[in-house]
Amino acid sequence: MGKVISLLNHKGGVGKTTSAINIGAGLVELGKKVLLVDLDPQANLTLSLGLPREKITIYESIRGESELVPYAYKTNLDVVISSLDLSGAEMELINEAGREYLLRELFEPVIGEYDFIIIDCPPSLGLLTLNALTSSHYVIVPLQTEFLALQGLTKIKQVIDKVKVRLNKSLYIIGVVATMYDSRKVLNREVVDTIKKFFGKRVFKTMIRDNIALAEAPSKRKDIFQYSPGSIGAQDYLELCKELIERIENAPVMEETEPAEE
Repeated sequence: MGKVISLLNHKGGVGKTTSAINIGAGLVELGKKVLLVDLDPQANLTLSLGLPREKITIYESIRGESELVPYAYKTNLDVVISSLDLSGAEMELINEAGREYLLRELFEPVIGEYDFIIIDCPPSLGLLTLNALTSSHYVIVPLQTEFLALQGLTKIKQVIDKVKVRLNKSLYIIGVVATMYDSRKVLNREVVDTIKKFFGKRVFKTMIRDNIALAEAPSKRKDIFQYSPGSIGAQDYLELCKELIERIENAPVMEETEPAEE
């Protein structure tokens, strides 16, 4: 059965969508079959990959009008696209019975077809994010290595812990990834040190270095491995994916040995 991973941070501009796309593409480079789910009403993942608006998006599916309809982006990488319509879903579903489990139910028929399902969560902690966490095995928290990116870390941890206790006991923070990192900047190094104090060993050793190719790839509607396979961005995301797979293989051991507050 495939593993479901949510990329979560309620602060925008931290590299969440870039990471969702390129972790998905990196896993494909390592021989995995991946489904990307754009759960953000801004549809940045959909736009970044140049996917057109289709009749069935995640909005129609989560409203119960259709099953999930993945669209083929490239070999072994499918995408469930989003649209601005999704912005109304939280209000429309507020009185829906079992509204926290809608996404989990949508995954049930397809989860066996993929090695990984990667969810790009919206930059909020509302019903859509709650659905993502309830349906996920793991959470990755992307954090830009700037001071303001540190704000709200406690809130993110509290939300994940509450979902784990009340709705999804198997939920686990598999890692925190530092993005837009420049080792020459003292502030960047200090932010990474602070992240490590808060999350401990759950901070990935691989950091995503600041790289112009990562910013350019969406304009060409490509992931980093298609756009610039020799760039440091591609190198970093491939190493991150290797580390992610290793962590998932050892996740039960990690959970038993690490303090809960890390």
